[in-house]
Amino acid sequence: MGTGLLNIFREKHEIIRVMYIERIPNRNSPTAVLLSKSYREDGKSRKPTLANVSKLPSETVDELKILLKGGQAVEDLEEIFHIIRSRPHGNVATTLSSLIKLGLHTLIDT
Repeated sequence: MGTGLLNIFREKHEIIRVMYIERIPNRNSPTAVLLSKSYREDGKSRKPTLANVSKLPSETVDELKILLKGGQAVEDLEEIFHIIRSRPHGNVATTLSSLIKLGLHTLIDT
């Protein structure tokens, strides 16, 4: 049955909607993988399908499930991004410029 909650959010009239990935087995064809949402309307449960994601690679579907559960797409940003250069901005830039003008920047150990 369906697994994977997305953020539960409240809309008008306190309707709670939940998004999830649902795998539906088919007898003689591949399993259907659907992105669905669930909510109650007028006391009845509704489960419309938002997208058929069956053609996506299984790794992508698994990552989408993680995101829908509130997880992160990337576990460690440092593995993917490397800081080459960092420039001062805002208050740091103002303070650094003042220190340089006063000649006090030589007192700061980098």
